[in-house]
Amino acid sequence: MNEKRTNTPSSRTHGPDLILHPIRMRLIVALGAGVPLAAAQLLERMPDVPPATLYRHLTVLRQGGIIRFAEEPAPRDAGERRTRGAVERRYVLRAGAASLAPEDLASATPDDHLRWFASFLASLLGSFSRYVGAGVPDLARDGVGYREVVLQLSDDELVQMSIALNTALMPFVANTPGNGRTARLFATVLLPADQRSTGSATRSAE
Repeated sequence: MNEKRTNTPSSRTHGPDLILHPIRMRLIVALGAGVPLAAAQLLERMPDVPPATLYRHLTVLRQGGIIRFAEEPAPRDAGERRTRGAVERRYVLRAGAASLAPEDLASATPDDHLRWFASFLASLLGSFSRYVGAGVPDLARDGVGYREVVLQLSDDELVQMSIALNTALMPFVANTPGNGRTARLFATVLLPADQRSTGSATRSAE
């Protein structure tokens, strides 16, 4: 995908267009654990991305205020990364910067929404493709599943469900790496069902 290199923000270099890009979403997810990572470490996690492309997207995210440089490590810090003898700067995700606010979407057109949703789906498809391509997939063993279910909800019930889900998820979102934990990607999509959909029809693969 060709991108213009410019220091002037445009509709494609800030807001949803900044975040909802397959490679940039992977970088955001990688940094989402809160551990500062150098570009070389990110390349280890994304070996299919050319180094020049990764560096370009890191620059776009940093200039857009989504990520920043971590504090420089102390001399001889065991966690420092060196590239050709020099300490390589590490990146961290700015708190809350990768979340979209209502004002980010206020002036969006239907085409904008379709483009952003397509980017989201492309990122999700890429993650699933890398999972199944890494070996023989075992959805039960790996806890992998995807499901579509139609819920009959009033506006008040929708709010109640959202609060309940957030309350249930927040303790786990706060988990840090380690203690035998495996990073797992949890993605959600919520939208009005087509009126032709039947009440409680469910299609799933788990």
